[in-house]
Amino acid sequence: MSTSATETRPATAPPVGPAAEPFIHLAGVSKVYRSERKEHLAISDATFDVQPGELVALVGPSGCGKSTLLKILAGLHGHDQGTVRIGSASHPFDPARDIGMVFQAPLLLKWRRILDNVLLPAELLGLPMAAAKERARELLALVGLSGYEDKYPYELSGGMQQRAAIARALIHDPKLVLMDEPFGALDALTREKMNLELLRIWKESGKTIIFVTHGISEAVFLGSRVVVFTAGPARMADNFEIHLPHPRTLDMKTQEQFGVYTRRIYRLLGME
Repeated sequence: MSTSATETRPATAPPVGPAAEPFIHLAGVSKVYRSERKEHLAISDATFDVQPGELVALVGPSGCGKSTLLKILAGLHGHDQGTVRIGSASHPFDPARDIGMVFQAPLLLKWRRILDNVLLPAELLGLPMAAAKERARELLALVGLSGYEDKYPYELSGGMQQRAAIARALIHDPKLVLMDEPFGALDALTREKMNLELLRIWKESGKTIIFVTHGISEAVFLGSRVVVFTAGPARMADNFEIHLPHPRTLDMKTQEQFGVYTRRIYRLLGME
């Protein structure tokens, strides 16, 4: 794992787990999409680890394969080469039970109230509903939606709908939360607010989060570590820790160290 010589570790470091045993291990992962006439290499030699409790941002150009990699982690796609390991023998991992997903669109069911939307994974997994309803209300409070339990999605703003989607992703207490450009459709001001909200939710929930974005500033602001991918096929260009203190504030974006990180990514992507 590389770090810049100009980087310094703050007194308050992100809440990452021990480095001895990664929660997620990828080594030489490649993915090829095949059709009758051609093959498309979507991911080439993706190699990185994720520690328990990290918020790792995957950043790169649109269409470079980041979302494909997320689907591989979710068990929705297979991979053609390499190793993907999540969990361990002592802590087995069940993708159907242990993953929560948040997409770019909230994907709330318009005919269900917000509380019932949040409860959907619990229903599908057959969890005890009395306890699930109590947890759903707690999660809605966590994401700032207390009092909106009986509203329908159309009665909420886009940012509020995405908060409900985050609560839905946490309802079954997953070990891993995968977020695929969840704030990409929001306006700039709402997106900034949601970044702050996500960091708060991450700190309070203690979840391991993989966050896909093509926003360089967003990746640096959110990540305890950033994995940079070049244009498709997704090939890892760098993998480095972000040594900015927590809690993070928007003022940090004006600081020199923040600029050091963003310029590093710009150079990797051939933008400087």
